[in-house]
Amino acid sequence: MKRNKLLQHLRMYGCILKREGSAHSLYINRSNGSIETVPRHSDIDEMLARKICKGLGIPTPKIN
Repeated sequence: MKRNKLLQHLRMYGCILKREGSAHSLYINRSNGSIETVPRHSDIDEMLARKICKGLGIPTPKIN
C-alpha cells in the first residue's frame, strides 16, 4: 500500500500528525488518544497498515 493512501485513510478517520521523527511519523487518534508510528517508506506492507489502523482504533483500509 502506498504511504500517501494510508495517510489519507488515517486523516479521514480523524487522526492527525503529532510529530515527525527521524525515520517515522507519529499519528494520534483524537477521539481515543492512541498513538502509532508510520514509517516514511513509499510502500508500506499491508500487514503493517492493518496493525497501524488497529492500534489507532480505526477500520482497516480497503487494499486493492
